[in-house]
Amino acid sequence: MRTMTERRRAKIEKVLSQRQKGLTLVMDNVWDPHNVSAIYRSCDAFGVPEVHLYYSQCAFPQLSRKTSASAFKWVNTIRHSSKEELVECLHGQGMQILATSCSPAAKPLTAYDFTRPTAIIMGNEHSGVSPELVPMVDGEVYIPMYGMVQSFNVSVASALMLSEASRQRALAGMYEQRLWNDEEYEERLNAWFEKA
Repeated sequence: MRTMTERRRAKIEKVLSQRQKGLTLVMDNVWDPHNVSAIYRSCDAFGVPEVHLYYSQCAFPQLSRKTSASAFKWVNTIRHSSKEELVECLHGQGMQILATSCSPAAKPLTAYDFTRPTAIIMGNEHSGVSPELVPMVDGEVYIPMYGMVQSFNVSVASALMLSEASRQRALAGMYEQRLWNDEEYEERLNAWFEKA
């Protein structure tokens, strides 16, 4: 019978091997701590390795450890000081950058190939994606809705976006193969063991 430490190590290795390199969210001035915590939980659940932060209008909120269910610990956070730095970082990794939007230029979620390296910008609860970011993205995306309301809560929208990305990636077998090279995997594995 395996010890608790061995079981914990096996779980860490399995979860890390399923992390989806090339899939990320950008939180654009999302101010509500409950929404931020829920987004981190969804990222962890769908295997997103890191979240990018763009906060130009408000401060990043204080998170409750209980609310985020410690997902904050397992999802890396990358902060950006400017729109140029954010876009350069994401394009430098070969990512298509999509902004959530209700504009006429937006395409439905299922029109995009999420097996490609992709970053999805989730906008502020009230004003949406920052206007200065929209001209810099590669496309705009929306979740089809059939009711009277026009939009989902930002944390719900994040989960739905990641669910579709996860569905496409699972069909492509991307959760069954490790997407990190050996050096990247070992570096992250050692960091995770220190957190455990």
